[in-house]
Amino acid sequence: MNYKTNLACITLLGAAVFTAPAVLAQDKRDESGLYIGGSYGGFKSHGGEFEDENDLFAGTVGYQFNRYFALEGDYLDFGEFGEDDDVNSDLKGLALSAKGRLPLTESFGIYGKAGAFVYSYDVDAFDDSETYDEVSPFVGAGVDFRVTQSLTAFAEYDRYNVEVDEDDFNGQVTNDGPEFDTARVGLSYMF
Repeated sequence: MNYKTNLACITLLGAAVFTAPAVLAQDKRDESGLYIGGSYGGFKSHGGEFEDENDLFAGTVGYQFNRYFALEGDYLDFGEFGEDDDVNSDLKGLALSAKGRLPLTESFGIYGKAGAFVYSYDVDAFDDSETYDEVSPFVGAGVDFRVTQSLTAFAEYDRYNVEVDEDDFNGQVTNDGPEFDTARVGLSYMF
């Protein structure tokens, strides 16, 4: 990760530590409802010509049914990336997932999520251009910390895969698409 991601993580954790006494003094929050959020982080892509790392931005909408289960949708913008001038890519998508959460305290919990990643992947490689509109599975895990009655901070790791048809680029692409390891921090607000 780059220095921006490290700074964001330190800021988020520092805010969590300093607001902990106020959170512990609050009443138990409502355990169900609609929430929205935003996050920032970074990714590292693996796979032949698609090796790179860059910033990642995401927006989230979800519904928490109880303290253990939620359904969530994330819009993710991976931006432009690629190994060199021969291969450039742009990836954006929507991740729809089921999220299982294990509360460890009233304020802190860990969670896992799995779902489908619906994406649009533009690839310019070896004087050829293709757009792939596909669906692939993804998995993730994270931790969350209630900052106030409605505001929650989180840190999350996810793994995404995208597909490329090697035949589209005259056999010059040596794999069938990159895998993405992502790490991000963010805030969500429950209504």
